[in-house]
Amino acid sequence: MPSAGLAPRRIAQLSALLAMFALFTAQIVSALLPNIPLFVAAGAAGLVLDTFLQYRDPGLLAPLSKVRFDALVRQLLRDMLILVGLLRIDGIDPLREQAPLLVALIAFYAVHFACQAVSVLVRRTRTLPIVTRNIDASALRLTASPPRILARRQAHRLLTFSLPVTAGLLLTAATKDAVWGFAGVGAGLALLFLGTTYLATWLLPKKRAKNEQQVMEWLDGWLAEYRPTTAMYFSGGTTSAYQANMWLSTLSQLEKPLIVLRERFMVQKIDATDVPVICFPKVSTMFSLENSTLKMMLHPANAAKTSQVLRIPTIKHAFINHGESDKLSSCNPYAKAYDEVWVAGPAARERYALAEVGVEDKDIVEVGRPQLAPIRPYAGPPTGAYTTVLYAPTWEGWDGNPGNTSVVLAGENIVRQLLADDKVRLLYKPHPMTGSVDPRAGAANERIKAMIREANTKRSGARPGPEAAAELARRTAELDKLTSTSFRASADEMERMLLQGTPSGNREAAIAEATLAWERAYWASFPEWEHRIITEARPAIFACFNASDLLISDVSSVVSDWLSSEKPYSVANTSGLPEVAFRAAFPTVSAGVVLTPKADGVPALLESVRDPEKDRFTQARAELKEQLLGPSDPPSLVRFDLAVKALCAKADDRRARMESRLADEVPSPRKPEESSDELSEGEPTEALA
Repeated sequence: MPSAGLAPRRIAQLSALLAMFALFTAQIVSALLPNIPLFVAAGAAGLVLDTFLQYRDPGLLAPLSKVRFDALVRQLLRDMLILVGLLRIDGIDPLREQAPLLVALIAFYAVHFACQAVSVLVRRTRTLPIVTRNIDASALRLTASPPRILARRQAHRLLTFSLPVTAGLLLTAATKDAVWGFAGVGAGLALLFLGTTYLATWLLPKKRAKNEQQVMEWLDGWLAEYRPTTAMYFSGGTTSAYQANMWLSTLSQLEKPLIVLRERFMVQKIDATDVPVICFPKVSTMFSLENSTLKMMLHPANAAKTSQVLRIPTIKHAFINHGESDKLSSCNPYAKAYDEVWVAGPAARERYALAEVGVEDKDIVEVGRPQLAPIRPYAGPPTGAYTTVLYAPTWEGWDGNPGNTSVVLAGENIVRQLLADDKVRLLYKPHPMTGSVDPRAGAANERIKAMIREANTKRSGARPGPEAAAELARRTAELDKLTSTSFRASADEMERMLLQGTPSGNREAAIAEATLAWERAYWASFPEWEHRIITEARPAIFACFNASDLLISDVSSVVSDWLSSEKPYSVANTSGLPEVAFRAAFPTVSAGVVLTPKADGVPALLESVRDPEKDRFTQARAELKEQLLGPSDPPSLVRFDLAVKALCAKADDRRARMESRLADEVPSPRKPEESSDELSEGEPTEALA
């Protein structure tokens, strides 16, 4: 069942395709009749519609490209139909007027193909073997990118420069005067030729970056100067960047950190940070790290390309994961490929032992969760008029297990029960990948949002004044300025490398301060009685934690992170297991209330939050927190830093052993005096003559 949000999109796409085919049909019929007014109108409307859709929403025409009826074919057909129509119109000489027009049109397309060839060459020269960020790479002769319409938008370029061509030909059809056709084709040809010539200037030496060998030599020099010790390695899809972003604040606290990526697009997906970033799209270039001072790598996720970096013998590798839960995915057998597996606390150590996936206990290191520092601890029951409840379900996962997410089987019931309580303020924050595997989850998610919007229409009360909205806008602009880089629409990765050089000042501290100010402004800009649907990156999950009195979630890392606050929580059981078996299978549930798919336990849950005497899990949460996250002293960041230094020391020891072994295996050359001594103890020199 498709989600409701897709229906308007599909209707718009179908309408665009039908309009396109209708105009082509009208152009064909009017050219054969001939019907000059219809012929001119259909030809002009077809080009205008095609150009408009290419600029406004090219995805609507994507099905045509899949069947090889792309913009080039459509425009070529459109022009050929115009020439056919001119043959059918009396008063236009085929030999004296139409033949030259055909030759001029062929020249126009020839220049278009030449421009496309030049654009391919320009893109190749501007595609470096690596991509950097927060590194001064001006020594690579980086330059601004050429206009996007010339270098990267073939369809836009053809349709835009075809506007005067088609206009001139249609005016010839309407007036029977070939001068208009020659003028239009000449104007289009001249514009395209000048554009191609301008684009070709990016092939000149002054605008060309250094070649691959020179770039890699520069990188070796930068690595030798920066001398990194610890790197975070990350590879993934467009929606997985959050797995790396959650570790940025921790990574920035280390000495000489580095971020190593594998996909070019991921460079811009990483949040604002001062840590240097290097992307190695090819394995061969990544092996330049082998000769650097890099001692260890942190891995927040398993990926297909992880096995490639594990082949570098001089670097130690630690798997830090992007969150811990009782799911099997938290005990992936791939983890045994790393030198060490870093976990939050004893619970994860036990989880690996029970899973029997090949990870030895000696390779597990407990480091806590240093990024949980912003979460505020429990300060007692709600004191205001409303109890704020955060419902943060996870997504459906890849294995189809109905217990992964509560959205499908229990989500609507949970929300309905919460909305029925007049003293509840609901924050609904679904996982960003909800519905990506199971359409039922996407549909349920949309229905839940609709329920919350409807509930808000039934509530009323005082709202913050306009100054609150103005403050939020001001804080948003301030934070956006700190966290984003302003690029031209035509900026390519080389230009972005040039603009994203070495950061100035302590930007991360400024961002942290601005984020806190933004969060205060955000919550102050809405009335305390209004339910919120939070699907944007801001406010982040930890900010929602701090604003909430109760969490309702699934078996996921969200529960483990929430436990650092020791606030009450509840987990929905949609696995089909009895509660006793459910608690036994998932230890993170042991200190929370278990909700059935019917969610009939919500009223009692809310009462226990408001009255601590009815909360029977207070002590259990404190004990489970230490079991999941480890002790509070020393702080997690201290334990993490100690683990980094210990693994770096192991890398140093290995290098020393390898150098010693190599020195023993390769005999050193003899010295002259040693040769003389050997001869004096053996046969006389005369015997060797």
